[in-house]
Parts: sequence; structure tokens; C-alpha cells
Amino acid sequence: MSVVIDPITFEVVRNKLAAITEEQAITLKSVSGSPVVTEATDFNNGIYLPDGSIVTMGPQVIFHTGTMSTVIRSIIDNFSENPGIREGDMFVLNDPYRGAIHQPDVSIVAPVFHEGRQVAWAGSCAHQLDVGGMSFGSWAIGATEIQQEAMLLPGIKLVEGGVLRQDLWQMIMGMTRLPHVLGLDLKAMIAANNVASTRLQALMGKYGADVVSAIMAEEINSSERQMRQTLSELPDGVYRARDYIEHDGHENRLYEVVVTATKKGDRLTLDMTGTSPQAPGFINCTYSGMRGAALTGLLPILAPTIRWNEGVLRTVDFVAPEGILCNASWPAPVSSGTISTAWIVQNVVVTALSRLVSCSPKHANEGQAVTKGHMMVMTLAGQDRDGSPFGTFLLDSTAGGGGAFPDHDGLDGSGDYCVPRPAIANVEANEANGPFLYLYRSFVPDTGGPGRMRGGAGTSLALAPYETDGLFAMMLGHGVEVPNSIGLFGGQPGSCGRNFIKRDAGDVATIAGLAGSADELAQAGVEDLGPKPGRMMLSGHDVLGYAFQGGGGYGDPLKRDPQAVLMDVRNGHVSMAAAERQYGVAIVDARLDPDATRVRRADIRARRLGRTPQREPGFRDLTIVGNRFVCGCGGDLGASSGNWKAEAVTRTIVSDSYGPHVRTHAELELREHLCGQCGSLLEIEVVRRDEPSLHTIALCA
Repeated sequence: MSVVIDPITFEVVRNKLAAITEEQAITLKSVSGSPVVTEATDFNNGIYLPDGSIVTMGPQVIFHTGTMSTVIRSIIDNFSENPGIREGDMFVLNDPYRGAIHQPDVSIVAPVFHEGRQVAWAGSCAHQLDVGGMSFGSWAIGATEIQQEAMLLPGIKLVEGGVLRQDLWQMIMGMTRLPHVLGLDLKAMIAANNVASTRLQALMGKYGADVVSAIMAEEINSSERQMRQTLSELPDGVYRARDYIEHDGHENRLYEVVVTATKKGDRLTLDMTGTSPQAPGFINCTYSGMRGAALTGLLPILAPTIRWNEGVLRTVDFVAPEGILCNASWPAPVSSGTISTAWIVQNVVVTALSRLVSCSPKHANEGQAVTKGHMMVMTLAGQDRDGSPFGTFLLDSTAGGGGAFPDHDGLDGSGDYCVPRPAIANVEANEANGPFLYLYRSFVPDTGGPGRMRGGAGTSLALAPYETDGLFAMMLGHGVEVPNSIGLFGGQPGSCGRNFIKRDAGDVATIAGLAGSADELAQAGVEDLGPKPGRMMLSGHDVLGYAFQGGGGYGDPLKRDPQAVLMDVRNGHVSMAAAERQYGVAIVDARLDPDATRVRRADIRARRLGRTPQREPGFRDLTIVGNRFVCGCGGDLGASSGNWKAEAVTRTIVSDSYGPHVRTHAELELREHLCGQCGSLLEIEVVRRDEPSLHTIALCA
């Protein structure tokens, strides 16, 4: 029997569903005692159809909601008959080969029943401080197989008929180093699901289960129709992107992730073929991690005004050969997958789809350069001030720089791309919750990628143990030797990350008086630690710090408004040296010198080409006019179905050309692709030395 839904009821119920998801989040944050949840919002919630299709998701970490649908489907496939899915049950899962991204991201999902019939699922997922394994935090830097990394929960029935199973509860608590924190978080997720179930049942009691179910299905169908309409407005073609990860946890090998986005009609295919084979270390991710990360990269660009749910996914095909870095085969280790390969999948999808929308005047402003293209983890563990066990996972590293857009700069300290509603703990909150002291947490000049629109500035911090004999620290990530925050259409990449330590810095009073920036600390004998320092012991006299990538720039920096550069200098985000070197802007006595700026910019373009340019640069970036690629100066770069780089001037440059914050792995180089007529930068490519340049855009003829 079909259900007739009037528009007013549809709007009331769909917004009530969103409100229920928001209440799930409020409940989770209110009950949890972990700063990862309460301060850094590393969690998400959602409502799903009985088959696992996404109906609603929260504005926290998009990765989580995108993978919880896979979690639910895994439970349906494996446990529908034994032990069965019944009213009052809840299942806990953290197995990446069954739907999670990595083991610390634990999901608890609950079937929702109304009058004896299952009508939905409610789900919550949150990053946990420790789920066992070979090291605190469950980041298994030396692992060679998944069994070494952490407990693996395949979707066990933790709550049965509304009763928490003590046998399973005590088993789980026995495998973590922080049972008081993990236990409270799991109960917070149970509470959040109970809230969602109660509210859904009340909603169905008011409007009828058939009406609410029909509206949930129509909500998904509506998003699908809107997504297909958006895709149909974009030009058919092939759009590619590539990015790299250094160091697999064993050796400093270089791995690449490649995506080919093919848009045809109202469908999109994201193909990861060409990605490196899976690694022997813990940087891999599984298919569910790849899918969740790709969805994360897609939503803000192609669906900024569409409700985010399963309807968007219905228009996308994912292709990833088994055994590659982003579709690893059992039992490959994956505990760092969320901050390694999945993060890079997000980067390349953002870049490829930004190239897609740039070819459509209607949607061009939704494209953007990469936001803080890396993640760096710092965990601290030991004894608290009162002698009790202490452990934390700092998420200050989310405060990198935002990628620039065609029409505005990236945000300084923007938060991560995968978190639409970002937050980090106040310094005072972290210091109150643990035995350590911040020396500083601040923006770093010249970390935002230069461009016509500047990438957002990155940040840095340093800290030291305080009121404790020492702490065990662990640091790992990537992006120290790879500028992952790639720019677009001539925008330069944002800064690389940096990890550093100063041993024997002095007593507390001396440490507190140390200078307040990474550069000033470097003058005091700081040691660089590389991309994966791993585990280390900090004494009460040591200082540990790290810096985070800035956002990529958009467009040639020589096209940036000189007045905007002057303001960047005054605000401390761009140094005088970078204003002259990267932007070609002359500032004398704190004032802009327009004549000297024109001369300086003309000189830079001439040096790029090795000769005097034939044309003056136009304001626009690389664009498509008719069926031709055209530079802003009007110079022709070939048919839009071909490779415009074949018509461009290409040169290799050293990373120092972009300042001290950009570094490249020994196997990488930077290539500039230039208009041969005006000397404008059209693309800067980070590429393996022995690989050809990537054919990034090809429209269908």
C-alpha cells in the first residue's frame, strides 16, 4: 500500500530526524569523559534504514557515518540468524575488514523496533583512547599483521534485550589500558542510541510507522535526484589526482594513491586503480575506509546544499582492486589507516572533483585546494599528578590550514576537511586534564600555500611533562617529507608538517621561559624527528613539539592583490621575504610599492620562462573556452579533450624555492607547468622523479 505524504508533514518529519541525530551527539558528548569526544568531537551519529542505508548523519567526523552503513550491513550479513537481531539489542564493531576505518574507531549500532517490527538502525561511532594492542593508543607502528594491533570486535551483541552482557563487557575492559575511559565512552554511545530509538518510536507513534518510514526513504530519494541533477550539469570527462605517503612504519618507502574520476551523464565513478600495492606496515586502509574517505571528499564539493545520505552514494561507483593500499587484503595491518591512506584518498578525491567543478561556471566556486593534507598523532601516557594512570590523544593537530577557493582564501587554523564542525580543546583544558605544560600553540608564518587566493596558515605547538617524572609519548603520521596540501591552477602547496624535540631543555622554570615558536626553539638545538618518530620517553626536562600543514593555494601567487599580501604581512601570516619571493610584492617602510611590485612580478615571470613573456597575464586561471584550454592571458593550450600540459612549459624546481616549510622525499620532485606566452603558473605537481606528469583533465570530445 502506497503512503501519501503531504509536503508539510514531510518537512516536519525530515527536520525532526535531523534533530534526533543532533540529540544523539549531545547525549554522547554529555556522557563521555574522553577529551577526544568532549573537546575534539572525534565522533559521529546517524540514523539508517533497516538495510543500513544512511538517512541522517551528524556534522562531526564524516568518515564515521560513511562507514557505519558498512558496519550495519556486515552485522546483517553475519549475525541475522545467529545470534539474531532483536529489539533491545546493540552490537559493537571495530574490525576494519568488517566496516570500521581502524580499530580505535568503535561503532555501536542498535536496531530500532516499533510495534514488533524493525523500522531503522541508530548508530554511534567514536575514536577511543586505547583498545589494546602492542602500544598505548592502539597505533601499532611496528605491526606486520592486524592481529598485533588491537582487539578486534566483529559485531558482537554487547546489549541483549536491553541488558548489558557482563561477560562480553568484562572481556572488552580487560583488553584496554584505560577501562574507565573506554567504558564510559561505550556507555555514552549506548545512551545516544537509546535516545535515538526512543525519539524515533515517539515520532512513529505520532505520525505512524509507515509515514515516517516513507519519509526516510523519500529523503534519500530526494538527495539522489538532486545529486543526479548536479552531475548532469557538469561536463562529461576524466579528472585525475595523485598524492603520496612516506614511511610505512618499517622503512621510509614512498607510496602513492591515484584516483581517476570519470563523470558521464548523471553518474560518477571513482577508480583507485594505479594506487601502490598494500604496505607491510600499518598505513593501509580497507575498502570501507576508502569508501568512507571518498564520500568525505565528495560531499562538500558536489553536494554542498543536498542532504547528506545514501541518495548521494547511489550515484557513485567505487572501484578499487583488492590488495592495493586503499583496499588491503587480510591480514594487512591498518591501525594507522584513518590518518594515512584514508586521509590521502580524501585528498585526491577533493583535488579530482575540484578539477571537475572548475570546468562548470555554475559550480566552479565549490572547488578548493587541499585542506591540511596530513594528520599527525601524538599520544601521551604515564602517571598523572596524583599517581593514577594517565593517557591522552592530542587532537590539536587538526588545526592546520584550510585549502583556498577560487574566490576566497582558506581559513587559518581551519580544522580538518573531514570535520564540518571542527573544535579543539583549549590549552587550559588539556593542561587541567593531564600532567603537561604548553610552551606555545600558535600560527606559523608562510605555512599557507601562496596563490591568487592564499591557503590557510598552519599551526604549531610545543609541550613538556609537568608535575610528573616523565611521560611515554608516541608520534606518527605523514606529510613531513610530502607537501600533501596541494594547490590548484598554479597555487603553491601548503607547508609540510614537522616533528621536533629538545632534550634536556632544563627545569620547569627554564622550559617555561623558552621562546614561543618553532623557529625560535630551533635556534636552541631542536632535533627533527621525521614522519614517524614512534615511541619515546620524555623526562621532565624534555620539550616535544610538532607543526601542521597549511592549506594549498589557488591560482598563481603573482595574481594576488598586492594589498591582500600587505595585510597578510601585517597580520603575521606572510613574511616580508615570502611577500617578495613568492608573491612578487615590494613593501617599503610597511607600505606597498606598486611600481616596484610590477617590475618584480615581470622579472619572476621572465625567470620562470628563461625569456621575456610575449603576453601580459590575465586575472583568470586556466579555463575552458568552447572546446579549448585557455590561459588567462588568452594563450591557447589545446583541445579540451587532450592534455594541456603538452602545450605548456614544464620545469623542475627544488623544494627550497617555496621556502623552508616545503620539503620533498628523496624520490619526489616539484614540477611547474607554465603558460609559455605569459609565464603564469598553471599547475604545480608533486611527482615521483621517474613518473610522467599526470593528465589531470580531459573532457569528452
